[in-house]
Amino acid sequence: MRLDKFLKVSRLIKRRTVANEACDAGRVSVNGRAAKASHDVKEGDVLLLRLGGRELSVEVVSVRETATRADAGAMYREI
Repeated sequence: MRLDKFLKVSRLIKRRTVANEACDAGRVSVNGRAAKASHDVKEGDVLLLRLGGRELSVEVVSVRETATRADAGAMYREI
């Protein structure tokens, strides 16, 4: 699944366009490397998000095309 879509489906970022812009600006990294919005996200990847003056590090637990609001939190684990 694309990185920008994962960020939206998991509700780490509200909108896909905002996720796309964050990736383009270099504020999202996957496994320690800056990643573009089209990067393929897999289970076990570690994402580092630098948004709004804070950093959030998460590990991808599952990848789903759609998720309800209740299930979105189960797609990642905070580190």
